[in-house]
Amino acid sequence: MEQQDPRSRVLVVDDNEQNRALAQATLEDDGYEVVLAVTGEEGIQQFELHKPDCVLLDVRMPGMDGFAVCSRIRGLPEGASTPIVFLTALRDVDTFDSALRAGGDDFLTKPIRPSELLVRVQAALRLRRLGAELREHVELVRQQRDALMRLQLQKERLMAFVVHDLKNPVSSMDLHAQFLLRDRALSEQARDSARHVRDQARALLRLIYNLLDISKSEEGRLAPERASVDLRALVLEVFAALDLRASSRSLSLRETVEVPAVRADPDLLRRTLENLLENAILHAPAGTAVTVGAAKRGAHVEIRVADAGPGIPAEMRAQVFDRFVQLGGDAPALHRAGRGLGLAFCKMAVEAHGGDIRIEDNAPGAVFCVRLPDDT
Repeated sequence: MEQQDPRSRVLVVDDNEQNRALAQATLEDDGYEVVLAVTGEEGIQQFELHKPDCVLLDVRMPGMDGFAVCSRIRGLPEGASTPIVFLTALRDVDTFDSALRAGGDDFLTKPIRPSELLVRVQAALRLRRLGAELREHVELVRQQRDALMRLQLQKERLMAFVVHDLKNPVSSMDLHAQFLLRDRALSEQARDSARHVRDQARALLRLIYNLLDISKSEEGRLAPERASVDLRALVLEVFAALDLRASSRSLSLRETVEVPAVRADPDLLRRTLENLLENAILHAPAGTAVTVGAAKRGAHVEIRVADAGPGIPAEMRAQVFDRFVQLGGDAPALHRAGRGLGLAFCKMAVEAHGGDIRIEDNAPGAVFCVRLPDDT
């Protein structure tokens, strides 16, 4: 980041000590003078005393909240022209609209990234120095930005509602399919249909949970709850869940697990394996095998999911972990991804564990390699 005028003064108002410390260290390292306040009332006092060039203002604080503080500052001498950037963990349309109504200039969601914080402060200070005519153009751009931000928040809220409302009926479908399968009088044809209903219901549930966890990861809330996981037992459990899908494509599932246990979040690891295995089953040719192996590699446990499908060109391997990716081209290998969120979830879940995921050649096919820290 570029060095700022050391006379630029930023007032940070936040009741959380860690947030204040992060903002102070980030800004002071870039040459700013930082004034701190713990409460809204203290923030107003510090504003009157120090006349800061910019204010970073937390939304949720005991006593006077950030919106009330912003309104009070706007009524003070020099308060009308001082840029105010709201900091909040509440990523929703209502909070965003309230911030704009209170007179906020910008809106930054927690957890705060130091580089983004500096960019927002620099932009706010530059805007304050602009002439009136240019400021009108910038204001128009800001209004367009705010409209796009509001649209994004509305989309996120709609997705949260849809995901929440889908979970219960899909779970009910799965339970009813299980109930039918317990009926010994059921014909084999009806039993086969019930198995397919359950298989598709579980696939839909995986998609729903992928959406939820990707959203958590983007908000910094995807925190694995680590425990000792029996890796071979988990792999066999995943095989059982996807056996119908594999057998319907004339595929065999094999395991070569050489590691007795790994410390990981059992649910996140299970769904990572399910998504990787589902991807391999989708692309493996009939009559071949999909293999899941695990071995110790230095300070890591490496889990490998291999198939004999078309493989993925080296220059496109990073792209397959993007959400809703569609790789262009006519070759079969270029259509290995683009089916949804499964691989994007895998990358986020593995990285949340402090690990990494990559793709290798299987000659023929592809191998998805997951490395997790081995602290068993």
